[in-house]
Amino acid sequence: MRIRINKIQEMKDSGERIPCLTAYDSPTAMLAESSGVPLILVGDSVGNVVLGYESTIPVTLEDIIHHTRSVIRGSSKALVVSDMPFLTYQAGVDDAVRNAGRLIQEGGAQAVKLEGGLPVIPIVERIVDVGMPVMGHLGLTPQSVNQLGGYRVQGRTLKEAAELVANARALEQAGAFGIVLETIPSEVADLVTKSVSIPTIGIGAGVGCSGEIQIIHELLGLVDGRIRKHAKLYADIKLQSEIALSQYVADVQKGIFPGLEQSFFLEPDLLEALSETLLGEKEDNS
Repeated sequence: MRIRINKIQEMKDSGERIPCLTAYDSPTAMLAESSGVPLILVGDSVGNVVLGYESTIPVTLEDIIHHTRSVIRGSSKALVVSDMPFLTYQAGVDDAVRNAGRLIQEGGAQAVKLEGGLPVIPIVERIVDVGMPVMGHLGLTPQSVNQLGGYRVQGRTLKEAAELVANARALEQAGAFGIVLETIPSEVADLVTKSVSIPTIGIGAGVGCSGEIQIIHELLGLVDGRIRKHAKLYADIKLQSEIALSQYVADVQKGIFPGLEQSFFLEPDLLEALSETLLGEKEDNS
């Protein structure tokens, strides 16, 4: 039985911090769930992390459905939330409901996440009204990176901080079951968290949120370049993998691998019969 949104709310109400991870396939989903993570996000960050894009904008609905299916196959208990990619909800309520429905019906997700505040409130309300849980996303919203002028900390002015609080309250009123707060000052995230009764899940938002979400690849070092300020390297799997695979290359080149232990053999009597047969065919052809 999978965790439901009411369990996430219960965790928040009881003061239990909510650890969340972003995963994109069955192996990472299995790792996340076996580690005790109650909520897995199939993020459109799959574009940057897995598909090689420079941003999340090229990610399509089909991409997220594909990766959601894989995460579902690799998990059985975690609440799986799927991102709604760029232009799958901004064009209107009907499109948004249809696309959210595909993520749940075809992808297997239990909830969807979308970015933005007041402009998306009618969309959130309608998706929730038809029975699909919605998670909000405020602060640094990667799908708006071109409008924001890059990946920059948001909510640093009095106006921006007040807007974050207003947007969070509006999302709660619209029926969102939780809100991701990304790359905003810790004090602002704490203020937003105290202004709503639903869970806030931080990423680059300090210690005051109800929970935390990180990209599993960053925590394990499976990314190129430096680890971002809001993340932490828990294990350098990339370095360990490079060492291991370099050893594999060397073993193959030296003829050490594969060896007898990795080889398959015929039964002796079958080998003898086969040798006699082939030898006879050779003599007949000579």
